[in-house]
This record gives sequence, structure tokens and C-alpha cells, in this order.
Amino acid sequence: MMSEIVFIASAMRLPVVMALVNRSLSSPLSIWNDHSDVMMIRDSGWIQVFVENGQEAYDHMFWAFRAAEDHGVLLPVAVNMDGFILSHVIEPIEYVEQDKIAKYLPVYEPVHRLHPDKPLTMGAFAMPELFTETKKAQDEALLGSMPALLKAWDDWKELTGREYKPVETYKADGAKTIFLAMGSMGETASVAVDALREAGEDVGLIKLRLFRPFPAEELKAALAGCENLVVIDRAVSFGFGGPVAAEVKSLLYSMDDRPQVVNYIVGLAGRDVQPEAFEDMFTKAKAKIAAGEQDGYEIYGVRE
Repeated sequence: MMSEIVFIASAMRLPVVMALVNRSLSSPLSIWNDHSDVMMIRDSGWIQVFVENGQEAYDHMFWAFRAAEDHGVLLPVAVNMDGFILSHVIEPIEYVEQDKIAKYLPVYEPVHRLHPDKPLTMGAFAMPELFTETKKAQDEALLGSMPALLKAWDDWKELTGREYKPVETYKADGAKTIFLAMGSMGETASVAVDALREAGEDVGLIKLRLFRPFPAEELKAALAGCENLVVIDRAVSFGFGGPVAAEVKSLLYSMDDRPQVVNYIVGLAGRDVQPEAFEDMFTKAKAKIAAGEQDGYEIYGVRE
């Protein structure tokens, strides 16, 4: 509702943190999980991360405030967590002592304060002659936030021992076929990767943690040597396919040794996706590529 406010927050450089519990969008009415809501505000100018479990959700709330409040960043951050799968499930979480949090996340000192002696205006009317330059500055600010995001992750690792990166891999080094997933689906995919590895298949997994700013170079490095890429989307860009797959294909376009990409859209409105489904998608994806039929997309598991 009123999603234009999300765009205004980033344009005004407000260090807001939003725990975005991802839900499917109506109609028909659904209260379960997929990524259609966050894809609606994909281009809103927010820093966006996807977490995989409860521990990661906890950790990234502190990370998000640290990133947003950095005076070199001053952008809102959305911590995306899968609705119900993470928001309504109890699991063990390791908490961090308050004194350590206070050291990691000091009291925020605003850059701008409202004061009658120093009046200012924010988000005022702009003629077309000014608007393009403001959007250029906003884009540069988001792109320029990457060093601060990495530093915040490095400091969290030093504080807790838990390490996070924009692009994380699981048994992907040298793998010829790689799954790419975001959010809690990564844990399910890793179980399937283990089973496929035991069966002798050369397969791995990439977990795309940072969605904005998009970690282009990190993703390219993780895909080095990959021949087949199976992109798992949890939203539909109606009439086109999966939004994550579209971005990945755009990134790979200029690469001479780019992998063949197969796109599956799964888990809409929280439909369960078991490890066996990933094993099936792996088999089908290889067959599609062998037959030259990898273009397009498939909404997986549709009952005919």
C-alpha cells in the first residue's frame, strides 16, 4: 500500500531500516510467501539483502542499521525474509551481548536536524531541468555504498565469527552446473546439491545475498567455469519470466564464456519445494540445454 513512499525514502536519503517479510500479492488473496512484493519495489533505490534463516535475519538487522546510518551511505535498507518460512517459525538463535552491539552500532548522529534557526526543505518540487541530475546522484550513492556494506559485514564477522558476503557459494568451485537462489530456498537447494554430488553430478549453488546494489563483479567471479546456470525465481514478471533471471542474463550478455541459463519459477504463495524438486529441475535443465530449448522460463510444478 502506498509503495511510492518507499521510493521517496531513498530519494530523500533517509536511513530507514525495513524488515520486509516477503509475501505474495493478490489476487487471489494470499498471505503466504514469495518474492512478488519486493520485486514490486526492486528499483526503489533501497539497499536490499535476502536472508536464509532466523540467525541471518537477526544478524542483518544490526548490519542494516550500521549500513544505513553510515554518513557515507545514508540510504534505507530492506532486510528481506521469507514470510511464514522465517517470520513464523521458531528456531535457535545466538544473541549478541548488548555491550558488543553498542560497540558495533554506536548512537546515530543525524547529518541534518530540523531547527527553526536553520530552515531547510526536503523532497521539494523540481523542474525537469533538475530531476535527471538528482536521479544520477541517487544512483551514484547506491553504487558507492558497497565499501561500507562490506566493512559492516567484516566488522560483524570480527564481532561474532559469522561471515556474510554479497555472493555466497556452496560447493560451486569448478562446478559445471550451478543453482542460483535467494532467501530461504538456498538451504533447500543445498540439500539437493549434496544428494546430486553423492550421485556423481558436478553441481553447486550460489546464494545471491545482496540484491541492491547488484554485486555484478562478485557474481561473475562466482560463475567462472560454470557451463549451466539454473536460476530460481520466486516471482513472475508477467509476460516475460523471472525477474532475477532477467537481471542475471543481462549481466552475462557481454561475457564470452557465459553459461547457458535455465529459469524456473517456484514456490509461489508458499507452495512447498522439496530437495527432490531441485534434483528434478537439475535433470530437466540439462536436458533442455542439450536440446537447445533453454530459452524462456518455466513455472515449475504447475498441475495440468
